[in-house]
Amino acid sequence: MQHRLQDSQWWRPERLRQAQFEQLKALLRHAAATIPFYAERLQQAGFHRGMVLDEASWSQLPVLTRPEVQAAGNKLLSKDLPEHHGRRHEIRTSGSTGQPVRIVTSDLAQTWFRAVGLREALWQQRDFSGFFAVIRKFERSDMALPPDGEDLPRWGDQRTYPFPTGKAARLSLLASVAQQADWLMRKNPHYLLTYPSNLAALAQYCGDAGMRPSNLRQVLSIAELLPPETRTLVRETWGVSIADVYSCKEIGYLALQCPARENHLHVQSETVLLEVLDEQGRACRPGEVGRVVVTPLFNFAMPLLRYAVGDYAKVGALCDCGRGLPVLEQVQGRVRNMLTTPDGGRYWPSFGSRRFREIAPIRQHQFVQKSLQRLQGRLAVERPLTPEEETTLRAHILTRLPIPFEIDFVYVDEIPISAAGKLENFISEIDNPPPR
Repeated sequence: MQHRLQDSQWWRPERLRQAQFEQLKALLRHAAATIPFYAERLQQAGFHRGMVLDEASWSQLPVLTRPEVQAAGNKLLSKDLPEHHGRRHEIRTSGSTGQPVRIVTSDLAQTWFRAVGLREALWQQRDFSGFFAVIRKFERSDMALPPDGEDLPRWGDQRTYPFPTGKAARLSLLASVAQQADWLMRKNPHYLLTYPSNLAALAQYCGDAGMRPSNLRQVLSIAELLPPETRTLVRETWGVSIADVYSCKEIGYLALQCPARENHLHVQSETVLLEVLDEQGRACRPGEVGRVVVTPLFNFAMPLLRYAVGDYAKVGALCDCGRGLPVLEQVQGRVRNMLTTPDGGRYWPSFGSRRFREIAPIRQHQFVQKSLQRLQGRLAVERPLTPEEETTLRAHILTRLPIPFEIDFVYVDEIPISAAGKLENFISEIDNPPPR
């Protein structure tokens, strides 16, 4: 598989698209023949044997939503999985948006997932003999608990890394930031994997305390939006870069950071058909933002045809690195992470958080839109802010917002993480924004 991936990354976009649609034809034939739910859905969309499958015909298939997947349940399962696809495996999402989903996949789909994981490490030219550290949420609450976490003899599954690797260690996200920093200094790894929100808090803590692991070469960020200011913070604090990965639990890897351009994420077109659609359901052009709709090409156990993962992304132009893989310039989060103005406008908010520590001793922050006029700032601080600091902070935030919102602050001990182990810096509680 790696030989194939090594070759196909350099294909022209037209050749990649042709290969995708050839695989998609096989997936559609299988879905129509073995899953009544899809047989009916495809027929209603005008699909029939012998038709030409292209961009235009594919766009006629309705987008599959998360509530539809929840409601359909076992109706999405194939009753006859091809033998060479191996066993079935169940995946359950955490339901960080209140909508957990059960997905069934196969040995073959998992093999492609591991192949893309290895591609990511090869793209970033990691030294496989190095020490790899992980700080994240684990399925079991008793795994890798602080203060010591858990030591491992190698990086991961031998099926992902079919060769000798260095040692590894992992620590549960139940550890406080102070415990994480102490653990990181004791382990002194070459590579660190964690969530962007946790990374920002950890790097800020280490920067304030003058803690810099001497062996650290790179940080790998997963599962959340990576703000540009976090890249800057990590580079200034530890002197290393971040390699970002765009993935979701239902599908696996969707896009990997370009080895040559850190602001480019290359869609993994060999394993997933990823579309970015505007409000009319049309494909977005470079520079435009739309919702992400994906079709995993090798999951014949439970096909997800045009599945809306809930994210929005900005489409990029073809990368000058020479790869023909499509580009996302930025993954911008979910609808609940969008700021709404009274005129119905929606924005991806930026609060200028890079300057917060210059204004006041703020450890963590989260903003919640309570109404069309009011924001609540939840702050975890080292000491209560003075009235002057609150005024300065409020004025700084307002310079970054599209309208002069009312902003009130509340103080908390810690910003809670979601069921998925994520910390969202902005949440909108506006259910029905006004029409524009």
